Amino acid sequence: MTTDDVKKSRKKRSISSFSILLIMLVALAIITAIMGAAGVEGVTGATIANVVTAPVLGFEDAIGVCIFVFVLGGFLGIVTETGALDAGIAALVHKLHGKELWLIPILMAIFSIGGTTYGMCEETVPFYLLLAATMVAAGFDSLTGAAVVLLGAGVGVMGSTVNPFAVGVAVDALTGIGVAVNQGIIIALGLIIWLTSLIIAIIFVMRYAKKVKADKGSTFLSLQEQQDMMETWGMNESTEEAATDDTAQEPKMTGRQKWSLVVFALTFVVMIVAFIPWEDLGVNVFVSDATSETIVEQVDSTMVSEIAVPDAADPEADPTTYAIDGDATTVEFFGTVDGTLTTEETVNPGWSSFLTGVPVGQWYFNEASCWFFLMALIIGLIGGVGESRFVKTFLNGAADMMSVVLIIAVARSITILMGETGLDIWILDNAANALNGMAPFVFAPLSFLLYIVLSFLIPSSSGMATVSMPILGGLAAKLNLSVETMVMIYSAGNGLVNLFTPTSGAIMGGLALAKVDYTTWLKFGAKLFIVLGVVCVVILTAAMVILS
Repeated sequence: MTTDDVKKSRKKRSISSFSILLIMLVALAIITAIMGAAGVEGVTGATIANVVTAPVLGFEDAIGVCIFVFVLGGFLGIVTETGALDAGIAALVHKLHGKELWLIPILMAIFSIGGTTYGMCEETVPFYLLLAATMVAAGFDSLTGAAVVLLGAGVGVMGSTVNPFAVGVAVDALTGIGVAVNQGIIIALGLIIWLTSLIIAIIFVMRYAKKVKADKGSTFLSLQEQQDMMETWGMNESTEEAATDDTAQEPKMTGRQKWSLVVFALTFVVMIVAFIPWEDLGVNVFVSDATSETIVEQVDSTMVSEIAVPDAADPEADPTTYAIDGDATTVEFFGTVDGTLTTEETVNPGWSSFLTGVPVGQWYFNEASCWFFLMALIIGLIGGVGESRFVKTFLNGAADMMSVVLIIAVARSITILMGETGLDIWILDNAANALNGMAPFVFAPLSFLLYIVLSFLIPSSSGMATVSMPILGGLAAKLNLSVETMVMIYSAGNGLVNLFTPTSGAIMGGLALAKVDYTTWLKFGAKLFIVLGVVCVVILTAAMVILS
């Protein structure tokens, strides 16, 4: 077989991320249609309209992260245009010559801290491209860069300790139904799962990276992926020397490039700090001067206007919705309207809100987009990028992200379809009924498997906790089982699936940035995912038996 035949064969066997997601969308629609036609209670069969509109609604639902990815592309385009990024990577590789492998455990540990403390996931998207470029320059491949980011942050999320979007929401959901939770036990279990999973993941990635370095080529990336990787991050002359020559002088950087790199690093540091929910962790320094005002308004029949039927003049009528003083907020009243309406209005959100109107610790993708665009302008000025060149480069960088944005939107469409049909809630309710009455050593592993299934449908950790904890956590409390272990079963199960689920826009988008196909990622990590799952099941089953 000729080389051309091999290339054609490899290309024929690959399937794009778009195709995988669309196949999943149609398959789930067919399943719900069959269940709906069979009269399964709680499941509404998906219509053609549901399937056709799901990607568009997915785009709408993910518009914040999509805009951020576009702006990120423009930002990286400007940094690349100054030559600072290539020069900085070359200098880093030169300094680490012979020790490049140590980048992997250091960076994975840092990402995992973000995962366990505040659920770092979507925030990792910009790092895929950066780490892919760095790892290729260090003699590894882009798959190594993607693994450092995804597995690093991912194992941290699996072992969430104080993550407010996972264990925080889960604990809140349990206390909301009157179930007491010992957070000290949750933190202890989280530490065990986090550190154990992190060690396993680091060893796995380092072994692969060593093999790539020794073989001077990727062992998992297809020929097309390797070609794309080299076209995007192929080492230039200065980087080549830095990676292969001990005696080569350190690559030189201009003053403009050095300052551009300083601002580049500052951009990411500020983004990470601003995304951490400091108030939930008991840190109020960024909102120390925040003030709010309590507004109490008297409400009576003369202050309302009817905007819905039936006729509210009838005291026996059903609840009717009114608008108070023309305000957009609607309130339901029975019969005569008489009382007070109390609202809390923020007067000053805090000193750190001066830039975006939102204080540090409450940022999300809209604020991050503003920040990265501002930093792109500053780096363009520092790097001497002219106006016309800036506009052209920024637009080209944003255009390069189009495929990533579309993948994120299509991935979100699956979650949209599940919400419209009710399949996720149906699975949860029926599985909870099946688990009722089981012994701890059976309940724990089956609950873990249930969360793996549910997490494909609801990849959001906070969404999963809100929906499932009152049911499964309440069931655990009813059976006198450890609710703390139940919280960690949810966290580990959901976190494990979020290492590879195609319904996660962050994963699909990040892999696209790193030029790694989703099927390649599955082949690369399959054994690791199984090992991590088994380890989590053993730890959590033992904890359930001991603590119940």
